[in-house]
Order: sequence, then structure tokens, then C-alpha cells
Amino acid sequence: MPKATDTCALNPIDNCYIELPGFGQIIMNNLPDISDGKSASYSDQTIIGRSFPLKTFSHSENRAISWSMHLFVTKEADINGNLAILRKLESLVYPVDGGPGPYAPPRICKIKCGDLLSNSGPLCAVLKSYSAKFPTDVAWAAGKLTPFKIDVDLSFEVVYSSNDLPGADRILNSGM
Repeated sequence: MPKATDTCALNPIDNCYIELPGFGQIIMNNLPDISDGKSASYSDQTIIGRSFPLKTFSHSENRAISWSMHLFVTKEADINGNLAILRKLESLVYPVDGGPGPYAPPRICKIKCGDLLSNSGPLCAVLKSYSAKFPTDVAWAAGKLTPFKIDVDLSFEVVYSSNDLPGADRILNSGM
């Protein structure tokens, strides 16, 4: 059984990461809190003579994934490293400078945590929102005024190319 720590250092978790285009992977060194949700919309079809309408599938909503990660300082380099991770994640909700027009859409990232979200590969997703919490009940680095723990809540929506939309069988078999 693998250990969570080795000599007080957090060990990377294989196959649990957020991959950012141009920045590489943010590999988790502690388990993130993850939730995965999607909903379907049905229209009521009224029929003369029926006491209640029939439900007809209309469409489904976006697949939304919430990912809460915890950045800890266990060595001096983690102070700047955690700030760099935070800035990379924050950049995912802003348009990219220098696109074909005045800007290009924000970057699409890939998310993976074992077989939890998909057992065949990472999911492509856009970051819809982030929220960083800087708690005051932990020590802070004096020079940078940075806490030794930062909690970052991320809200992703999964995206697919128009010729690769999933159906029920694909979700059942692979999760993506």
C-alpha cells in the first residue's frame, strides 16, 4: 500500500492531474475533492384525453465537474510553486492574448484522476470558475504573505468536438 507521505513530503499521485496547454501538468500530491454532475431536460407533451402529459427527452445540460485542490507548503520552494500553480489556474478563465482577432478563447485543459471521471483517458474541459481561499488559521510566509495552505475550488465543464459527442453506451463503457 503506497504511503501518502515520505519523510514529511507529499508524494505525487500517479494519474491524478490537471494538464494545462503550454504549462504542462499540475500533478496532485493529495487527493482532490471531486464531484461530477449532468442533467437531462424533458419537455411535457400534452395529449388530448390523457390525465398527465408525456415526457419527451429534449436535450442534456453540460457535464459539470467540481475539483477542490489543496496546496500545501512542505518546503521553501512550495511557496513560489503554489503561487505559480494558482496563477496558471486563474489564467484559464481569461482569453488568450494574440489570437487571430483581438483575443482567442481561454485554453482547454485535460483533467484526470485515476478511473474516477473516465477509464479511457483524460477529459477535455474548460474552467468556468475558480475560487481560492487563503485561511488565517495556518502559518503564512512572512515575505510573500502567502499561507502554507491554499484551497482552490475549480468548476469545469467537459467539452467535446462536434463529431465526437458521447452517447449512453460510451459513457457506460468508458465514462467519457
